Amino acid sequence: MTQSSPETIYLKDYTPFGWIVENVHLTFRLHPTETRVISRITFAPNPDAPMQNFFLNGENLKLVSAMINGQPCAPDLSAEGLSVEAPAGRFVFEAEVEISPETNTALEGLYMSNGMYCTQCEAEGFRKITFYPDRPDVMSTFTVRVEGSEPVLLSNGNKSSNGDGFAEWHDPWPKPAYLFALVAGDLVNHPDSFTTRSGKDIELNIWVRKGDEGKCAFGMQALKASMLWDEKVYGREYDLDIFNIVAVDDFNMGAMENKGLNIFNSSCVLASPETSTDDNFERIEAIIAHEYFHNWTGNRITCRDWFQLCLKEGLTVYRDSQFTADMRSAPVKRIHDVIDLRGRQFREDGGPLAHPVRPDSFVEINNFYTATVYEKGAEIIGMLKRLVGDQDYYKALDLYFTRHDGDAATIEDWLKVFEDVTGRSLKRFKRWYTSAGTPRLKVKEKFKNGRYTLTFKQETPPTPGQKQKKPRVIPIALGLLGPNGDEVQPTTVLEVTKRQQKFSFDGLTSKPIPSILRDFSAPVILERETSNTERAFLLAHDTDPFNKWEAGQALRRASLIASITTGSAPDSAFLDAAARVARDDSLEPAFRALVLQSVGQDDLAQELHSIGNTPDPQAIYDASETMAQSLAHHLADSLPRLYADSTLSGPYTPDAEGAGKRAFNARILSMITRMDGGTRARAQFSAADNMTQQLAALNALLAQDTGSQETLAFFEQWKGDRLVMDKWFSTQVAFAAPEKAALVAQSLTTHPLFDMKNPNRFRAVFGALAMNHAGFHHASGKGYALLADWLIKLDAINPQTTARMCAAYQTYARYDAPHSTLAKAQLERILATKGLSRDTEEMVTRILKD
Repeated sequence: MTQSSPETIYLKDYTPFGWIVENVHLTFRLHPTETRVISRITFAPNPDAPMQNFFLNGENLKLVSAMINGQPCAPDLSAEGLSVEAPAGRFVFEAEVEISPETNTALEGLYMSNGMYCTQCEAEGFRKITFYPDRPDVMSTFTVRVEGSEPVLLSNGNKSSNGDGFAEWHDPWPKPAYLFALVAGDLVNHPDSFTTRSGKDIELNIWVRKGDEGKCAFGMQALKASMLWDEKVYGREYDLDIFNIVAVDDFNMGAMENKGLNIFNSSCVLASPETSTDDNFERIEAIIAHEYFHNWTGNRITCRDWFQLCLKEGLTVYRDSQFTADMRSAPVKRIHDVIDLRGRQFREDGGPLAHPVRPDSFVEINNFYTATVYEKGAEIIGMLKRLVGDQDYYKALDLYFTRHDGDAATIEDWLKVFEDVTGRSLKRFKRWYTSAGTPRLKVKEKFKNGRYTLTFKQETPPTPGQKQKKPRVIPIALGLLGPNGDEVQPTTVLEVTKRQQKFSFDGLTSKPIPSILRDFSAPVILERETSNTERAFLLAHDTDPFNKWEAGQALRRASLIASITTGSAPDSAFLDAAARVARDDSLEPAFRALVLQSVGQDDLAQELHSIGNTPDPQAIYDASETMAQSLAHHLADSLPRLYADSTLSGPYTPDAEGAGKRAFNARILSMITRMDGGTRARAQFSAADNMTQQLAALNALLAQDTGSQETLAFFEQWKGDRLVMDKWFSTQVAFAAPEKAALVAQSLTTHPLFDMKNPNRFRAVFGALAMNHAGFHHASGKGYALLADWLIKLDAINPQTTARMCAAYQTYARYDAPHSTLAKAQLERILATKGLSRDTEEMVTRILKD
């Protein structure tokens, strides 16, 4: 455990930096272990800031020299940076430092990945490059000279000059240091161009290692589609002469939106039909869009401080969700988003890591790149758009871009543009940003004399640091169905603003069936007494795709909960309803696949916990397996026809229609494999000409504890492809039986291709273990112990990835002994580690406070 408590930073203590940075000039003389960084920064007093000492952040820097206005100075150095007496008025500070990219395993600042120099500066990585006021509200123009023997030398902005062994770049748009980027290496590019709506030609490049050139075409297509979409939908045009993307193998995140030079985890940009699944293609399309959209929502307008992180991330996640919905299937995208929200963010909200979308304090900002900030932040944007309407939403965005271009903005700035456009107060709506936890919305109904009344009561359980919760503004999209399935009340949006509120509908001839929270109009937990008959009715007749799917999920969950708590057999109402959907060729295949998809076992554990039952991971696994087996038997007579009808012929294309059919085909294959011992899956594995179908077959076999020959064949076929090997590592752990999961993960750590220093490979093994619910939470405690062993090892190398992986333990307290006792012991062991990083210490401490 660290010797001193890390400092807590509070939103209420914000003060602007005492100086304005007018311009920055950087020179990099690259060397693996002795890179020299020479900075020349012009400062001027900030008239809007209080008097303060002149302090520049800096970590792990060897100071060679420092000067003010050309004269040597002797700054006071500490582990966090340097301070020096600043002269009055405008002055130039110069420093030369030495850093070692090759030994920087934390992958923050300037580091090396397979011989390539690259940077990651968000959130606070720039201070590991040179001394600087490393905070998002300090914005300046950057001119960068990169000197090195590497063939490709890149930085932000437009290239201003280059020659033998150097390149100079100038970014004319002021930016904070976290958006700085540099890449140097032996790279090749996949070039293209884009003409903006004003007629400006933009040079586009995706830079990759040699051998990866053939995996760039889809990424480039996605980039151009993103640029066109942002012009059409938000009126945002690109503002530099060039846009570069670089694929990097060793990267803690998915990608980074550095101005004009996006750096991507290789897994989030490289794709081909042979090596990438449909999910990979969709994810790549969304991430490329996300990072490009940041050019305006994050770069041109950034966040004043890291407490406002959701301002750029929540808004940009919402924008990339809109994009994917337009490019693919809007209903399917919405359902996937809600599955992810419930699986990650609801779990976060219900445990020790719960925090507001805009936190009040933090110790380590890297620990707040969470589902709450991203996914819940996006849900808030969606609610706001639903409340004000499409027209006023886009008017407000135009005003936001006009008013705050070049600013470091706040949530208050964001909400103010909506208030100014609509004339309505958003004071109460702001509680979504400041209050943690998932609201529970209880619903009661009454029908009398043609009047149908719904009573809504909202309540948010206590969360760490917030015991009392005020009511929020909750938009509820509602439709009413008649007994024959016709809509008697089309979708209307109700605004629940009080703790309890009633809404009535008159002139009805019979009691309607309500379709509540259509399109999942608010991130809440809906609590309403209903019957399986009504759920089956909504699954058959609801015109809202989300609620149609939700009804099927509710049927399945009710049956599973009953099986877990009472030992009852799977409910025939669900089996019959699911079978009808599976056989209904008029429904979108992707939708049918989602109806047949199993309920997440962690979600079931959370639901059991919420209703006062202690979840048993093994019992949840057994009930889920029984349900899946029963559904396969229930559909047995239709499976051959459904499989044949959904099997595509001809060249693979990663479009939404083909992906939907393959998703449905994979669901059917998994059921067939339960019936035929794997004969069909083995045939598909051998014949597959694309990764989606090959991996679906392998997964189906592994799920039935077979497929050892196919696993070996898959390795022999793809051992030369690092991204496919991540799939090979992951799928073995993900589909391992509970009693084998930790053993499989342990054996894979001894494989020659396992590399704990590579975040993708580490997550492939241990991320998969954490997601194998019954395996990780096995009563033996082997999953807990194995992950703790490796997190302790990793913390000394890469604290950021370690801290994020600690979240696997966040729900330990909801289980009984031996689970909770064993998990807690491992958390305490991690916390007792000598020299533990600040990142990991904060995460483990928060989890143990539950």
